[in-house]
Amino acid sequence: MEKIPITDSNFKIVYDNGSTVDMARDLSVLVRSFVPGAPSPNIYYEKIEGTNGSIRTGKDFGIRSIKAECRLFAEDTDDFFLLRNKIVAALYKKPQFYIITESEPYKRWKVEVSSSFDVDRIGTTGDFNIQFDCADGFAESLGTTLDPFTFDADRWLLGEGLTDTVPSYTHKTASFSIYNAGDIPVDPIEMPLIIAYKGGSSNLAITNQTTGDVWKYSGTTSSGDTIVLNRVRSTKNNISIFGNTNRKLITLAPGWNHFKLSGTSGSFEVSFNFRFYYAS
Repeated sequence: MEKIPITDSNFKIVYDNGSTVDMARDLSVLVRSFVPGAPSPNIYYEKIEGTNGSIRTGKDFGIRSIKAECRLFAEDTDDFFLLRNKIVAALYKKPQFYIITESEPYKRWKVEVSSSFDVDRIGTTGDFNIQFDCADGFAESLGTTLDPFTFDADRWLLGEGLTDTVPSYTHKTASFSIYNAGDIPVDPIEMPLIIAYKGGSSNLAITNQTTGDVWKYSGTTSSGDTIVLNRVRSTKNNISIFGNTNRKLITLAPGWNHFKLSGTSGSFEVSFNFRFYYAS
């Protein structure tokens, strides 16, 4: 059988254990299109009796639907049913998995198949459509900010919010800036964000001057101690210090976020580890 064309829409499935399945290369499937639907906004209103209209109280985005149009190519009848079974086995998994397309190899979608499908057989070929749901509602960068920002790292692509000026995510000064190359704010309630402070301090405060977020710790650290803000948890040397903080969180706006630390003592290092998130 001739080699299956690798279209821009071709994708590979990446499971939690690191194993992958490529639709064209492994399953002889031509992916004709891969189309993420537009974000689905949920807007919330409150009606106050005796007043006109309603008050807008909030907005968020729901599940994203992604549709892939595919064609299976088999060598003969036996191969057709073998490939069909392999496709079903690859897609119908209980855990969610990631999809990475040929056109955007440095971005991934966390998805699961949301409906059944039938392969419309014509001889040794068969057409079928796959409906995916992305519960997060957005794509994320393949790399994290503590991965090397080099081309041979196979993690980044210029144009996805990045330029040839390499941002730094580890700093040793009290004033610095952190760049969020995505178009989605990073909120540790919803997505991974790890901030690590190594060094001495007294009443340490971390302020994002761009968003106005301030995190404070009413304690001390020595030069060998490490404070970690891992999503909503705060620890010192792996022991919770949440009760000794102001119980606030640090978020990151898209673009540059300007930070200021206070309460530092002597030499220190602070690092930010997160992914970039995209609406499309």
